[in-house]
This record gives sequence, C-alpha cells and structure tokens, in this order.
Amino acid sequence: MTTPIYTFVTRDDNSTVYAEVSKILLSTGHWKRLKRDNPRFNLMLGERNRLPFGRLGHEPGLVQLVNYYRGADKLCRKAPLVKLIKTSPELSDSCNWFPESYIIYPTDLKTPVAPATNGISHLKSNPKTDEREVFLASYYSKKESGEGTVWIAKSSAGAKGAGILISHDANQLLEYIDNQGQVHVIQKYLEKPLLLQPGNRKFDIRSWVLVDHHYNIYLYREGVLRTSSEPYNSSDLQDMTSHLTNHCIQKEHSHNYGRYEEGNEMFFDEFRLYLLNTHNVTLETAILPQIKQIIKSCLTCIEPSISTKHLSYQSFQLFGFDFMVDESFKVWLIEINGAPACAQKLYPELCQGIVDVAVSSVFALNSSGESSSASSSPYSSSPSSTFTTNSSCSSPKLRGPLHVGPFTRL
Repeated sequence: MTTPIYTFVTRDDNSTVYAEVSKILLSTGHWKRLKRDNPRFNLMLGERNRLPFGRLGHEPGLVQLVNYYRGADKLCRKAPLVKLIKTSPELSDSCNWFPESYIIYPTDLKTPVAPATNGISHLKSNPKTDEREVFLASYYSKKESGEGTVWIAKSSAGAKGAGILISHDANQLLEYIDNQGQVHVIQKYLEKPLLLQPGNRKFDIRSWVLVDHHYNIYLYREGVLRTSSEPYNSSDLQDMTSHLTNHCIQKEHSHNYGRYEEGNEMFFDEFRLYLLNTHNVTLETAILPQIKQIIKSCLTCIEPSISTKHLSYQSFQLFGFDFMVDESFKVWLIEINGAPACAQKLYPELCQGIVDVAVSSVFALNSSGESSSASSSPYSSSPSSTFTTNSSCSSPKLRGPLHVGPFTRL
C-alpha cells in the first residue's frame, strides 16, 4: 500500500473545481487530507476571500503552496480592474480590447468626484474616485456625435447577472447606482456584437487560465461559449435574456433555454466549424491570438505586485477570462473571474491539468513513487530556498514547459 508523503487541507466547501482536484490528489495514494485547521500542510485549497496569507510559510521546514495569489482581486473585481487598466502604462493599448469604463460610487458615500477633465490624474492619486462627471462628459460627447448611447451599469462585486442595468439614459444609470448603495462600473455597451445563427443570438467566451508558482501563464485548450436563447434586440434593453448570457438568467427566464445548444453551451470544436462555415474565418487566426494577448497583458501587468517568487510560501491560481466578439471579429475583455467554475464535461481534464501544472511541478514524484529532488521535498530547512531560482527580482523567471496536458504556456 502506498504511503502518503504529501498533505493538503481544503477550506472551500463550495468550489467544485477544487473538490475534483482533491479527489485526484487522494486517488494517487501520495496525498493525505488533513483536518481543515491543521497548519502542517503542504497544499492549501482555500477559500478565495478568507485565506490566512500572513500565516503561510511559517511552519519550520515545511514547503507550502496555496491556490490563490494575494492581490489578484485587482483583476477580478470590476472597479479595481477598471482602475488598473486606466492607470497602468503597460496597458495603454486597452482602448482596443476593453470597453470604455467608469467607476461610479453612490453619492451618499461622499466619494471624491473626479473632474470631467484630467480625471485620470485624480484616479491615480486617490484610493477611491467617483468618475460620474467624466462619464457624463463622454456620454454627451458620444450622443452628439452619434457614436451610440447604450451603456451598462454593473455592480463591482456582482455575479450571475445581478446588479445590472442597460440603458440609453445616463441619469437613469446614475440614479440606479445611487439607489443600489454600492460601487458600480458603467461601461460602454457593445452594440454590434457578433451574433450566432440560427436565432440571431449573443454569446460570450469563457477561457480558463492557470498561473503556476513561477508565474508561468497557461491557457487551457478548451473554451466555452455561453449563449443566449433569445434573439438580440437592441431596441428592447429591458429583456435581459436578449442581452445577458449568464446561465442563471437564461435558465430562469428564457422559455427557449437549451433549444439551440445543450445547456446553452457551445464548445470550441463546434465554434471552429461554425466560424469556418458561416464566416470563412478560423478560430486560431481570427480570435485566439487576441484572447492570448489580452490574457498575457493583464496578468503580466500585476506580476510584480502579486508574485510569490521570493516569499516563504508559493501560490498558483486558476482564472476565468470572459470575452465578447464584435461583428468585426474584434475581441473585447468583459471581466475576469478569480474562482471560476467549469463546464461539467471539462472537469476531469481541467482539474487533472491543474494538478499536473500547478501542484506536481512543486511536489513531484519519481517513477518509484517517492518525492523527487528535481522539484522539492515536502520538508526543507529553508522553504523559501526551495522555490527561489534566482537571487534578484530582475533575474529571468524559470520557464515552464510549453505544453502540459491540456494547457499551453503563453
């Protein structure tokens, strides 16, 4: 019988992804699950918003890995993402792939309001900035020039389609946010999306991205389109099933749910055929290069502030990047999820990939089932030295293999 040589704890009972990862680890016979409060673990599969980062890496002689990066929420919450994109010189090309967006705080929070001009300076120099005046200036400018007046308000912490309003009326959008009592983002609505036939329907694309402990960025080979069941209708902004592709909205409110695709999901193989047959373009040339560049730009931008390369513990994280495509085949980033779920049929492959890329690269086994010195032992007299491959922050990072199972390094 195989004796477990590594230990892990799970602290998130709601994560279906890490429930599957746990099963895979236990099935190897080399991992043992400890009680959730046991501090003597090698791997923590924790809860995203309740991780004890300050207590990690302090167990003498013990290598510790956790499944989230501290500080990654600056990408994964809508308002911080907008601020990051607008204030980072490295993302100066974001106007080509991120819809025009503004951070709006309810007036009763008395957040400092940026002036209509020079608003970016205000955004950079203040921890919180209400951009309503900047938004209004842009709104009226676009209205006068006929560029389109449809905008969407989204709660910064919202999910599953909650806290959303689509409107032509700027004042209605601001009043809605004031009544909600929490920070929102107002974003230019993509009024001319690429639509699926039959049915003239909207869709978005979910891509899964894994960042390992060396901050190598891996893209999962499969993606999924979340599709609408109802025809896109730009003249009726109240019909959420026409405009939002979230599964919960489609399943609860559309009588046509599942009519076109099972579970309103289309996978990449089917999408490839659709693009070729309907538009004579390929996924690999028209869309994926844009997706890869956006992913790499966003994650590279925050690497200096969240990398655990020189800490006494290490991190990895799975991200869900959501995109839309317009009628010109331009890809737009919509949002980034820091704890994404997964399409049911992808769980076995995706989660095995997480183990192979993110876990086994740290806690490796040789052919005889023993811990491999090529990676690390579960115990080390200096945990930080186990991971540190270079002595200075300016040194090049250790590059992972180009392909690991279903993942490709970007």
